[in-house]
Amino acid sequence: LLGCSRPLTLRRGPGQVGYLPSPGLSQRQAARRPRRPGAPPPSYPNGWYRLLDSAQLPRGTVRSLALLGEQLAVFRIQDGQAYVVDAYCPHLGANLAVGGRVMGNCIECPFHGWQFRGEDGKCISIPYAEKVPDFARVRTWPSCEVNGMVLVWYHCEGVSPTWAVPEQREITTKEWVFRGQTEHLVDAHIQEIPENAADTAHLAFLHGPAILGGSDLRYIRSKLWDFMKHIWKAEWQPEPEPNEHCSRLLVQHTATIFGKHISLMDLTVSARQVGPGLVFLTFKHAFLGHGIILQTVTPLEPLLQNVVHKIYYQKNIPAIIPKFILRAECIQFERDITIWNNKEYLPKPLLVREDSSIQKHRRWYAQFYSEKSTRLPAQKEGLDW
Repeated sequence: LLGCSRPLTLRRGPGQVGYLPSPGLSQRQAARRPRRPGAPPPSYPNGWYRLLDSAQLPRGTVRSLALLGEQLAVFRIQDGQAYVVDAYCPHLGANLAVGGRVMGNCIECPFHGWQFRGEDGKCISIPYAEKVPDFARVRTWPSCEVNGMVLVWYHCEGVSPTWAVPEQREITTKEWVFRGQTEHLVDAHIQEIPENAADTAHLAFLHGPAILGGSDLRYIRSKLWDFMKHIWKAEWQPEPEPNEHCSRLLVQHTATIFGKHISLMDLTVSARQVGPGLVFLTFKHAFLGHGIILQTVTPLEPLLQNVVHKIYYQKNIPAIIPKFILRAECIQFERDITIWNNKEYLPKPLLVREDSSIQKHRRWYAQFYSEKSTRLPAQKEGLDW
């Protein structure tokens, strides 16, 4: 609820949003229909990805996570340090996160009690063996804990992190407080989501109609809400070295009611994309203060993304304000989801001169792929008999 002091939490399950019912099919059934993904880029770009919130991993606990085509075990030792390792024990393949225990600075396999050190994955104890082989170890993953989240570094060639996740000072110092989060599943390639920042032409068409019209694309242009319009001015640019892994979208938002400008709705948003799956959306409002939405996009599968938006806002601003902003952002985001869930990726889109920033964005985003990045198998043309 917007009015109460508790943080706003919205979680959309599979098929709940982003699809339209069709004759004889419900929305959920429509979501399960096969569709043509096109020829998307490699499945998993190299970079940092959110695993879970820090609060979801208390001391001494283990979590099992499937993402980036991998099965991972995430655990936190008693001194507070979090570690990420391959879930499967190299001994006989048991899942370390299913019944495994935190023992000191190790994770213990539930099958035979082998203990693996979180720091480097080395096995330091086998209860029934006289000697632990030097080569007995589980793969470890570089991880960090920033802005209340545990993140993992993915690189298809095993290259160590080449940049760090920036800390948002106001979150760390608690100047800005957590006011809520939304979570969505998007049936598309990860690149489709950040590419929206460079596609400034879609802002006026898809996000111009009033948020009161909701997120169902069949009704957003209803005459009922025609009296209100959102006006967006946006510019996308990549950042120079040493932050070439970052880009910025500057957005000026205004709104009109019956054609009259409403200054209370004026909003400046700076969206900083950091790597392939993190966005820092900073809000500045003349009367309603400052805050941030952290957007994280984590690929669960090649064409399935987990997207979380977490809002932090100035303490002295009533909670209803950031909750309203998050609700409004959620409605606009769900309009995008309906496009992403039902489109195909075109490697050679038909663009006009005004779309030049889309190609610019694709060249910038290509840095997150390597020669060994895995792609979806190419689809065969025609029918398979």
